Amino acid sequence: MEQTLYPASSPELAGKRKQLAPKPLEAFQAFSKAVFADGALPAKTKQLIAVAVAHVTQCPYCIRGHTEAALKRGATEQEIMEAIWVAAEMRAGGAYAHSALAIDVMNRSTPA
Repeated sequence: MEQTLYPASSPELAGKRKQLAPKPLEAFQAFSKAVFADGALPAKTKQLIAVAVAHVTQCPYCIRGHTEAALKRGATEQEIMEAIWVAAEMRAGGAYAHSALAIDVMNRSTPA
């Protein structure tokens, strides 16, 4: 039997979440519906942003769910991959930018 790090999403898991905390789940679902509705940004663009963010947060459920949602809203495979590359650049850029903290420490600890 194959064991994975993350359990598969299932109706049973969804039911357990609802059973344990129905009010927060309702609020979260309403919030999610409002966030991903067409607005100043179209729903497709919002899903592409979500795909990118899901890759930065490294949530496998979010990656799958928002990739599926992006495809359903008309995103192309190329658009999805470009969104992922934007996420990769931002993650790498953040590491590079924060090197200023390490350089600051090194500069402070270097004898004059």
